[in-house]
Amino acid sequence: MTSPTASRTAADTRSPCLSISPARRNVIFMALMLGVLVAAMDQTIVVPALPTIVDELGASVHQSWAITSYLLGGTIVVVVAGKLGDLLGRKRVLQGSVLVFLLGSVLCGMAQTMTMLAIARAVQGVGAGAISVTAAALVGEAFPLRDRGRYQGILGAVFGVTTVAGPLLGGFCTDYLHWRWAFWINLPISIVVIAVAATAIPALPRRPKPAIDYLGIMVIALATTALITATSLGGSTYSWGSTPIMGLFVGATVALGVFVWVEGRAAAGILPPRLFRNQVFAVCSVLSLMVGFAMLGALTFVPMYLRYVEGASATISGLRTLPMVVGLLTTSVGAGVMVGRTGRYKIFPVAGTALMSIAFLLLSRMDESTPWLVQSLYLVLLGAGIGLSMQVLILIVQNTSRFEDLGVATSGVTFFRVVGASFGAAIFGALFATFLGRRIGPALAASGAPVEAAHSPAVLHRLPHYVASPIVRAYAESLNQVFLWAAAVALAGFILALFLREVPLADIHDSPACLGDGFAVPRTKTPEDVLEIAVTHLLHEAPEVRLPNLAAAYQDSELDVAALWGVLRIYQYERFFETAKLTDIAKHLHLPHQVLEPVFDRLVQTGYASRDGDILSLTAAGLGQVEVLSGLLRKWLVDHLAVAPGVQQQPDHQEFEAALQRLTDGVLVQRDWYEDLDELAPAGTLAAAR
Repeated sequence: MTSPTASRTAADTRSPCLSISPARRNVIFMALMLGVLVAAMDQTIVVPALPTIVDELGASVHQSWAITSYLLGGTIVVVVAGKLGDLLGRKRVLQGSVLVFLLGSVLCGMAQTMTMLAIARAVQGVGAGAISVTAAALVGEAFPLRDRGRYQGILGAVFGVTTVAGPLLGGFCTDYLHWRWAFWINLPISIVVIAVAATAIPALPRRPKPAIDYLGIMVIALATTALITATSLGGSTYSWGSTPIMGLFVGATVALGVFVWVEGRAAAGILPPRLFRNQVFAVCSVLSLMVGFAMLGALTFVPMYLRYVEGASATISGLRTLPMVVGLLTTSVGAGVMVGRTGRYKIFPVAGTALMSIAFLLLSRMDESTPWLVQSLYLVLLGAGIGLSMQVLILIVQNTSRFEDLGVATSGVTFFRVVGASFGAAIFGALFATFLGRRIGPALAASGAPVEAAHSPAVLHRLPHYVASPIVRAYAESLNQVFLWAAAVALAGFILALFLREVPLADIHDSPACLGDGFAVPRTKTPEDVLEIAVTHLLHEAPEVRLPNLAAAYQDSELDVAALWGVLRIYQYERFFETAKLTDIAKHLHLPHQVLEPVFDRLVQTGYASRDGDILSLTAAGLGQVEVLSGLLRKWLVDHLAVAPGVQQQPDHQEFEAALQRLTDGVLVQRDWYEDLDELAPAGTLAAAR
């Protein structure tokens, strides 16, 4: 067994959180939450404003890039941001990320062309992706292990809710202010985050220099950008067989081939080819791509349908997507909980893709006479289908991957979802431009309406009904065809889900109720990060992890609960502050030092500690007690993690054991054991003193 002392360096580097006061920690978390809020919200805040933006900036065939470029920027930067945080420190990277996001927001607000807006959105996306990754990492470094699950869950909820609430704010800004305010609103929030980060976040220790797969990142960025550019420009700006489009497809194919070659040889690849030998991972990755495809397609084109076909305002079009949000959130959480309880997962992506197929088919049959209540039912079905598939795919991959692949598998399946969302926005945008291009000319000729009516829902619905009707019908039929193609994609996902193999699950995963992974950009989680989250949730749900229980299990110990508490306190302070002072320990607990003095004097008398004035130190016997407690806690964790049968024979079992030992030591030094204070003196005198 690795002793607590032996793992000192690793734990100190990972968790210097005892030096941060609870009040300061809350301020830090508020800043992180604000950063995640704007990063998540800007994924979709532009959606209801797109018709108005197109009316002002033109280039309607390129409108999908306002969403696609943001997603691409965020996806590409994730790995780099995580590694830079290790290298330069999270504080610097967070401040730099928010500055980049702020710059992108300013450029978006100043954009005069659709091309400029797309470039500015890419800059925004780079900042947003880095913010999301760094915020999650800061929670892991600045917050005690026992609290991380709660804080990560809040961040996940913020990410999930604001992603789908973005259209509401975007619609409000468009209707009552100006669409540019959807970007200007980020400025004061970003400035607050930068200021708080500068003053409240300490300079946390850096990790050893990480290996960064620069070539892999560059090649996959080129491949995805080329593919999305080809699919968005093909059939609209250029014909599908034209030299530019074919050149983009050839370039993307070559880049993907190079990427596979690079990843097969990279020491720390972002998507190792060995992952795809796992049939479950391969199927889940493709399904995740299809779910992203459908989700962004729906979020983009449903508001457009409502604005052009029904004449809804930007705000109302955002509100009318709420039924989809309700269905999505409900089934996403519910499916995760059910997988955790039953260990069965195949039914959820199968049912989810089936519901998505049906919902898109129903949406493709809508027209201007379809009642809003019926539309809402269709959107609830669509949201339910997406929710049944989205979060569960992450849980499946985490529970069926080798320990050494947990982090990269988690980020991999999320990467495919984001790429799918980018392709969905681009391909559906290209299809829509093609379908509308065939109809809008004859519709304008038949109606006699001004050309502006074809690009502005406000102008269109100010016209008499008989004049606007041909144009409205052109939009309705074009969008119906887009939804029909989306139904075909979802149906393909349903067929693929039938081939998903169901295997026994290992219970090492994030909280099933955490929505963040479903919506967020890919995170650079290491296997130990994933295990840490599982341990955090386990400790949060297990109040029986108390010193009396550990002491009862340690039958050969001569120390009672009070003495064990004293040993752990000295150990904590020696670990984090190099010196354990009685007055510092008492001050931290808001107690007179005289109340604690008998506990530590008894340790000195029994040979477990030494004292030089105010300074306390553990003897070899005292360190031995810590090591025994570490072993007991580690055994408890192993017994309660419900690791899948056969884990002892897994090739990476030693890595799992080492990671679990480091986490166990982290629990010992980070847990305050406040609930055990009453054991230190009769009749709760310590609690009364506090």
